[in-house]
Amino acid sequence: MPKDKTAASVNRKNEIIAAAIEVFAEIGYFKATTAQVAERAAISQPYVFKFFATKEALLLAALEVSWARIIDAFRQVIASAASDRLEAELIEAYDQLLLEHKNETLLQMQAQTISDDTIRKAMRNGFRGVQGMVLEAFQKAGFPNAEERTTIFLAKGMLCNISMALAMPELKGI
Repeated sequence: MPKDKTAASVNRKNEIIAAAIEVFAEIGYFKATTAQVAERAAISQPYVFKFFATKEALLLAALEVSWARIIDAFRQVIASAASDRLEAELIEAYDQLLLEHKNETLLQMQAQTISDDTIRKAMRNGFRGVQGMVLEAFQKAGFPNAEERTTIFLAKGMLCNISMALAMPELKGI
């Protein structure tokens, strides 16, 4: 495939994933249809299936994008933050993600309740990736009780999710 067609295909796939994130977050994964995703992406429904064999495959791709965004943001912070600012900067980065990519967080929150083994595996892998990255960073920074601090950090992140989803900033102590 020529380079420009490959790039266009990748862009179209990314547009479909972005549309799916929006639709799934707004309507809910189980209520949403691939026709609604196609409409949001301004394409035909069969074109969605050119890239994703099933709605579940599309959800998995959307979850992969959302977890990758968190990992990338945290990786940047870990690479540049001073040890004494590491946790605060990770929190700031996550708060920024909640502002800029709210639908991805809402999607992850929904996915946590889906009992399908493939979806659960994707969610476990995402959480493990974030947990491992934060734990390693806290250990390298010399944080005492790095395991416990990592657990508390992740718990605060979940509370931030709930705070955002319910429009209850008081849950974050704001």
